[in-house]
Amino acid sequence: MSDRIQTYGEFWPFYLREHSQASTRWLHFAGTSLGVGLGITAAVTGRGALIPAALVCAYGFAWASHFKIEHNRPATFKYPLWSLISDFRMAGLMLMGQLGPHLERANSGATAAATLAPAPVESR
Repeated sequence: MSDRIQTYGEFWPFYLREHSQASTRWLHFAGTSLGVGLGITAAVTGRGALIPAALVCAYGFAWASHFKIEHNRPATFKYPLWSLISDFRMAGLMLMGQLGPHLERANSGATAAATLAPAPVESR
């Protein structure tokens, strides 16, 4: 039996548990935002030299947070595509203020299907 996670539904709660500290999540958000901004700037201006800077920002902020804050190994090393997708998913949920329920489900040991379901919308 493989010790690798087999589905994205299983990966997402794992990813969130690997980002348990708010400062880690915010450093990922900052790195992803800077990386995307530099990537767009490179595409619009034709300055390809900005691409390495975009990658350094995106991965540098994220990896530093894992080594210095979480004291774990970035999931990117084992699951590069799912990690990239999850970086954007986490950033989007943070931006919309909807990450909390996902974190709660991941930390409660909720099933993969429940973790993939959209977070309930609060009525006010």
